[in-house]
Amino acid sequence: MSSALGFRVSRGALSTIAPPIPRAYEWASKYKVVPNHPLLDMSQGVPGIPPPEFVHSALGDASASPASFGYCRWDGEPSLRSALVGEMKRVYGMDSDVHIDDVALTSGCNLAFVAAAMSVADPGDEVILPVPWYFNHQMTLNLLGMKAIALKTRPEDNFTPSVSSCRELITPKTKAIVLVTPNNPTGATYSPSLIASFADLAHANNLALIVDETYRDFITTGMPPHDLFSPDATSPWRSTFIHLFSFSKSYCLPGHRLGAIVASPVLLASVRSVLDTLQICPPRPIQLALAPLLPELREFVRNTAQSLQARHALFKARLPPRWRVGAQGGYFAFVRHPYMKVRAVDVSRRLAEEIGVVTLPSVFFSEETRHEDGDRGSTDWKKVELADDVEEEHKWMRFSVANVDDEKVQMVCERLAESEGLFGWSVERF
Repeated sequence: MSSALGFRVSRGALSTIAPPIPRAYEWASKYKVVPNHPLLDMSQGVPGIPPPEFVHSALGDASASPASFGYCRWDGEPSLRSALVGEMKRVYGMDSDVHIDDVALTSGCNLAFVAAAMSVADPGDEVILPVPWYFNHQMTLNLLGMKAIALKTRPEDNFTPSVSSCRELITPKTKAIVLVTPNNPTGATYSPSLIASFADLAHANNLALIVDETYRDFITTGMPPHDLFSPDATSPWRSTFIHLFSFSKSYCLPGHRLGAIVASPVLLASVRSVLDTLQICPPRPIQLALAPLLPELREFVRNTAQSLQARHALFKARLPPRWRVGAQGGYFAFVRHPYMKVRAVDVSRRLAEEIGVVTLPSVFFSEETRHEDGDRGSTDWKKVELADDVEEEHKWMRFSVANVDDEKVQMVCERLAESEGLFGWSVERF
């Protein structure tokens, strides 16, 4: 049966990179599982536990309610929007200047980013993204005909972006600066002072500052992630700041696709047109179920964050000496592999195919064009060694510590140590 098309596929779709996660799972599919040697998936950022049982019950009741079958408001159920404001005040300070009219719910945080980008920029405009970037952000901009401008971060700075370097990238085409903190993929958590400096930079240049805080509830310092919502902030937050949030990670609900945009009601008037076109309204049953439960879920969220912090510590402690953590936080640890002349994409591929450890290489978080890089390369693994040492940017890999338990974290670290002898590649000296 012929699969040829009688029409042209859009240039945007053809030029956008292939989703990286399926590429990693293709590698993993080649691993031959043996007894007591299971596949260990540390690739995708997925909650490793379900939400509490009372959430299951509430969602079942909400799904069965006749009220859940109709449309809700374009910006979501007022009850959940109000509840989210209450949680934000606990996180950012009870005096935070956030109101229900600042909040719009979306079908996942990725859609929140799409709506924000479409509301502040046009095709041909530029948006600054720190690199390594969250690949779905770059993919979105490419599909929309916008240009992602790479703000490179460095291991010696713990992968935190530089305000001065960002300033040099601003042009008349720049419309927004995007931050993700705690970061995906590096795990780096940006300080309140750094976030404030970026807000000042954006305000001074009439730019939007879009901050994706999907992993904010996994900051365990007890201090607010930033003070941009404070009524005492240097400049009014609504003039510059667009906050994005996901319910997926904090509440372990990724399959129910629920996110949020918090921004000036003036901007939300434009976001409304975007969301009405793309989603009509966010999923209703999960909103009805969650709205009364957010206060009750605070202990669950706090305990999950503390468990994840302990798992980060365990992972770092058990990691083989030649493997180095450059940054970690939220769901992720960004790790430097020890193979001198092999790119991370080939290290990740071999780890998945031969010893059943699934990770994502750094190149997945910097690609701008569609291509196959090592996916179907030689299985003569000596041939992937280069003549010279690999460049620093190709020595890093992302490990997700959220979707495995402590026992599996230790198993991963043991297999990484074993790989140094099994692979036969040149490794760095201590």
